[in-house]
Amino acid sequence: MGETHVPPDTSSANHHHGHSETAIYVVSGHPSFVFLEPGRDGLADREIRIDTGPGDYVFVPPWVPHREENPDPDEAAVVVIARTTQEAIVVNVPDLTWVGPARTTARVPDQSG
Repeated sequence: MGETHVPPDTSSANHHHGHSETAIYVVSGHPSFVFLEPGRDGLADREIRIDTGPGDYVFVPPWVPHREENPDPDEAAVVVIARTTQEAIVVNVPDLTWVGPARTTARVPDQSG
């Protein structure tokens, strides 16, 4: 668990956190979290944006590509991040398309190959 300061007018790269679950608590500012909703029935994929403020919580499941943004031109955002792994796994990806194994539970994938 740790505190992160997100400078004004910034955006992370598209990424996921591998097998780690991530929980975020917004302390101050108004960061946004961007995910991709796959298109269905012939509809195009679309970005889903979660705009937050102080006191909000965001949960990011394992393997889910996303992007964090702080669109405010003047105010930094402060968030507390907790993960289910000791290491801070960050895997940058070219876009928000799903890249991980399909899971309905949060368990560590078999690393034996």
